Amino acid sequence: MKTFDLDSAIRKIHDFPRSGILFYDITSILTNPEAFQYCIDQMVEIYKDKHVDAIACVEARGFVIAAPFAYKMGLPLILVRKKGKLPGKTRERKYNLEYGQDFVSIHESDVTAGSRILLVDDLIATGGTIKAAADLIEEMDGIVAGVFGVIGLPFLDYQKVLPNYEIQTLITYDSE
Repeated sequence: MKTFDLDSAIRKIHDFPRSGILFYDITSILTNPEAFQYCIDQMVEIYKDKHVDAIACVEARGFVIAAPFAYKMGLPLILVRKKGKLPGKTRERKYNLEYGQDFVSIHESDVTAGSRILLVDDLIATGGTIKAAADLIEEMDGIVAGVFGVIGLPFLDYQKVLPNYEIQTLITYDSE
């Protein structure tokens, strides 16, 4: 695989969204064509020989990463959105946030029973959003073929929330 210093392309913002948090901002990858191309090319390299029938991506930055990847792979793209953002018949799943709860939803018609679906987000932190999306896919008889994030924060224990899934990231940060 091609090497690239992805860490240098990721903007880190201290004390955002609140004091004591180090925010890993992937928008700096998007404004750097070489970094963005590297991410998509690496995803293709990782998954080109794996059996995946569709890509599901989490709102909103997951959309930006997954769309060009799905295009390059020639696969359908399934949107995992916040509650009330999808028209038509959807399924919803509640998940916990640091201070409260939220919901994700998927169009029922987008998940075909038995299809192997790769879940994509920009960053995997606690794993709560991904777990809610995975639960929805499995509830609709889809198969979660894996989880991908450009950035992984294993110190937030996403492996404990997602123990049954193969998780791939391009870069991990082991502490804040």
